[in-house]
Amino acid sequence: MGESNTHQRFTDLDVWKQARLLKLEVYELIKQFPNEEKYDLVSQLRRSVRSVCSNIAEGHGRFTYKDQLHFCIQSRGSLSEVLNHLIDAHDCQYIDREKLKIFEEKTVVVAKLLNGYITFLRNAANQK
Repeated sequence: MGESNTHQRFTDLDVWKQARLLKLEVYELIKQFPNEEKYDLVSQLRRSVRSVCSNIAEGHGRFTYKDQLHFCIQSRGSLSEVLNHLIDAHDCQYIDREKLKIFEEKTVVVAKLLNGYITFLRNAANQK
């Protein structure tokens, strides 16, 4: 495993912690969605928000910085997917504009941390 991860578990990473908070808040939000969305938008949102955390964790457990970087980039894609599904929820009038704005801000926080972690991993990979 890369030296960046030898003294730290993925659960210690700020990016993972913030992604987890986002996940938990999305879980609370989707409880309010109509039953007819249970297997559509709710399922898609649940899977994509889980994927943000899961990919950070999986990348952290990989042996090389290149592998870690790959999974963090996947996580960033999942984060974009989460935001897209939240926009869909707004378009379907399941959440109001204010709620969407709050979640947009939360995704920006995670994205900034994730981009910082990606930059760190790229720099570490380039130093090898």
